[in-house]
Amino acid sequence: MGGDLDLEKLFLDVFAPQSGERVLVMTDLPHGELADSEKWADRRQMAADWHVAFRALGSQIGFTVLPLLNYPALGAHNGPLPEEGEMDGRTVQLEEVLADTNIVVAMTEYSPTAPLIEISEKVATLRGATMPGVTRSMERTALAADYSEVARKCRILSDLLEPVVGARVEFSTGHRLYFDLRHRKADADDGQAHAGREGIRIINLPSGETCIAPYEGELEGQPSRTEGAIPVVYDDELVVFQVQENRIVELIGSGPNASDARDYFAVDEARRNLAELGLGCNDRAVVSGEVLEDEKVLGMHWAYGRSDHLGGTVGVAEFADPSHVIHQDIVYAKGGPIEIARLVFEYEDGTTAPIMEDGEYTVFEGAD
Repeated sequence: MGGDLDLEKLFLDVFAPQSGERVLVMTDLPHGELADSEKWADRRQMAADWHVAFRALGSQIGFTVLPLLNYPALGAHNGPLPEEGEMDGRTVQLEEVLADTNIVVAMTEYSPTAPLIEISEKVATLRGATMPGVTRSMERTALAADYSEVARKCRILSDLLEPVVGARVEFSTGHRLYFDLRHRKADADDGQAHAGREGIRIINLPSGETCIAPYEGELEGQPSRTEGAIPVVYDDELVVFQVQENRIVELIGSGPNASDARDYFAVDEARRNLAELGLGCNDRAVVSGEVLEDEKVLGMHWAYGRSDHLGGTVGVAEFADPSHVIHQDIVYAKGGPIEIARLVFEYEDGTTAPIMEDGEYTVFEGAD
């Protein structure tokens, strides 16, 4: 492995594998209309390389590395996993393999984070990391971060986020949005997937974000207060998402991307759900065009679609068809086409805490 990454140190820091544990590396395969690409093929080779590195470490520590597992790609992020995959030329049942696994690392084209979180809720011994869209370049950037520092920043943000009831966002375009964060708990994707981890045990890698699902209005007589306007740039075209009661109700714009977005959200009402408010805190992450890394950059992101894996209520059953399932992040980083002009947390006692100003955090100064 080139660049700055010490892969053995990363494995030890992130997973702390123990003697007697079982480790699984898994990846997805193109099929049908899902055409292969150079990046995807290289990611499968990267998974094979990591598999070899895990086996070398396992021989030192005493854990077992299972054969590399391949399965047909989902075709969409966070859709349900297929029942079957392939290991060593034989067909296996994915859930049976995962039920006998302690650490899973998924290096895939399409994110399996939500379904793996679901499985981990049933398999108390399962933990691990998903890496959808990972590239070798990340071995020199976000994967090479000091994960003790990443965890420290995540904890700062998590402590500030845990008791909030709302967050007000002003974008550099002047648009404003209010996130209703009542009745929800924050989670820190802090690069720590050790045995005994509390909360969500399937993290992203590269890691470095604290996130929360907005309140979706599921309690009788308490509609969601999430509302406002979210600006998004697609190929230099500005599209504004109008939000009411945590739902995307209108897409404003006269260009082709606005038209495509209207068609996309018309297909399935569950896609209109605001699913996440996220805060990136990995100093080594750069905007690479891959959401996996982009959302870890020092900045804010939000997502639409599925939210149950983050503590929300919208899951596969809320979509008209499993093929429509999506959890898609939109990232706002310093130097991007749109920045966060101001982000403020609001608390039940009426106090507030400024979190970001002019695209930069205000809460890490003096904490080193």
